[in-house]
Amino acid sequence: MTSAHAALAKKAAFAGVLAVFVATWIHPLWPLEQTLHSTLTVVGLAALWWVDRRWPLGSGAFAAICGFIAIHCIAARWLYSNVPYDAWLQAAVHWSPNATFGWQRNHFDRLIHFLYGACFTPALVQLTRHAWPRLRIGQAFALAVMTIMSSSLVYEWFEWGIALLLSPEAAESYNGQQGDLWDAHADMLLATVGALLTWPLLTRKALK
Repeated sequence: MTSAHAALAKKAAFAGVLAVFVATWIHPLWPLEQTLHSTLTVVGLAALWWVDRRWPLGSGAFAAICGFIAIHCIAARWLYSNVPYDAWLQAAVHWSPNATFGWQRNHFDRLIHFLYGACFTPALVQLTRHAWPRLRIGQAFALAVMTIMSSSLVYEWFEWGIALLLSPEAAESYNGQQGDLWDAHADMLLATVGALLTWPLLTRKALK
C-alpha cells in the first residue's frame, strides 16, 4: 500500500468512527452514564490523531484502534451490559448465543476488553519500535502486552474511583458488573489474552 493509499485509509477509518460516535448519541438512553463513557472516547480519538501525526502508525494498526473505538461507542450507548446482541443475532441469523452457551449475563463488556488487547497491541508494538529501533519484535511485543496489562489495571482502578462518587445504582449501571465479584479480574485477563493472540499476526508481518 502506498503512503497516499494508507493516508486515505486512515482518514476513512477516522471518519467512520466519528460517524458511529454521532449516531450513538441520537436519542441517548442513559445520557449521564453515556457521557461518562464517552469522555474516554473523545480522549482516545484525540490521542490517536496526535500520536499518528507524530509517530505514523500502519494503516492496519490505525484502523484496528478506530474499530475498537467504534464498538466502544455502541457499548457506551447501551452501558455495556444492556447491548441487545442476543436479540440482534436472533433477528439476523436466528441464533442465540445465550441459549447456546447458557449465559445468564450480558457478555458484551467481555468482548470490549478482549478487543482492547487485540486492537491496541499492534500499534503499541509499532510505537515501541519507533522509540527503541534496536528492539527485536519479541521484545517490543512483550512491552506491548505489559502495557495492555498495566493499563487494564489502571482502568479498573478508574472504574472503582468513579463508583465511589456515584450512587450505588448509578455505579452499577456504569461499571456493569452484573453481580460478578470477579468482573475486574476477568476483564483484565481477557485484555491480556486478546493481546497475546496478536503474536502470530505480528511475527508474520515482521518476517515479510
